[in-house]
Amino acid sequence: MTKLECILRPGKLEDVKDALNRFGIHGITVTQVIGCGLQKGRKEVYRGTEYSINLLPKVKLEIIIDDKYVDDVAKIISETARSGEIGDGKIFIYKIDNAVRIRTGETGEAAI
Repeated sequence: MTKLECILRPGKLEDVKDALNRFGIHGITVTQVIGCGLQKGRKEVYRGTEYSINLLPKVKLEIIIDDKYVDDVAKIISETARSGEIGDGKIFIYKIDNAVRIRTGETGEAAI
């Protein structure tokens, strides 16, 4: 099992969810986060005063999938979320040792 953790632009969430649903991925966890990277924030003006906002809103997706689908799912997310500009996000890939479905006690792949 593998965990894909993706940091995306909030505006790309629905497109990515739709693409994952078409591929057959239905179980995802979505968290609203803030952060910065190469984008380094932006400047805004409020009542004539300029402010630097260096933590920008992002969305974090967490998906646990079978190892054989990792490359396909990473490619789907990457292509769907890409705008070609700085701030498109990142995908982090982790190995998962085990999972347990609390309701039934199932473990491993059956728990996903």
